[in-house]
Amino acid sequence: MSREPDPAVLYPDVAAHGSLAAALQATAAEQGVSLPLAVTPSDPLRHATITSVVPHRHSSYIAAWHHERNWTIWGSSNDRLMISGNTKDIRELSQVIRGWAEGASLDEIRQAATFDLLTGRFEVPDNNPADVIASEWQWLLKDADAADWPQYQALIESAHAEPKLRRLYPFTSHWALSFSHTPDYPFSPSFVSIDSPRGTGEYTIREWSNGSALHHVTTAAEAIAIAVGRIPADLLQTSSENPAQDS
Repeated sequence: MSREPDPAVLYPDVAAHGSLAAALQATAAEQGVSLPLAVTPSDPLRHATITSVVPHRHSSYIAAWHHERNWTIWGSSNDRLMISGNTKDIRELSQVIRGWAEGASLDEIRQAATFDLLTGRFEVPDNNPADVIASEWQWLLKDADAADWPQYQALIESAHAEPKLRRLYPFTSHWALSFSHTPDYPFSPSFVSIDSPRGTGEYTIREWSNGSALHHVTTAAEAIAIAVGRIPADLLQTSSENPAQDS
């Protein structure tokens, strides 16, 4: 195992400013931008916190990698990740941090970024369940598209195409897809968990993740048909009374 480099050696320019927050502010000042950043005392050279004027935007920060010169930015809204991206150029962070902190829309922040940034979710300031569910589906579709796993992508797309499932909150555990009538933890009791094959193989349907296999099928469409048939009556009633936003 390689020894972790001293952050002052890997990031001498940051060390010269005393903290990542100060280095980012100095870089932004060269671009005519002011950034609301706070030092993280436990790791000042590799971590800085963003303060936003938007109350539901929180848990937002920049972190430097430990073994390679790189920075990651995260931004959450109502406890759900909205922006996440990496760059090797600290100068690319200024406009993204500014937009996030000053309440720019996600589209405006994306336009300011020169690296892949958006998670696919859209913000739900009032945290209403129907829109949170729709937002989570958008993230799952983007994540599946980027996963380089055709069987998993087919599963997510087939599930999203089914209105009875699209109105439920999708979540995964070890890549197994399940559903809940509420987007808040604890989720409703599991009625299905679907594992995707890699390459050749079959989709495995269980009642819950790591439970006993109930069915093995060859296509995502078959797996989704079984999932729909297993939706409890009370979830069907709840989802029909509170339909999620169709996308």
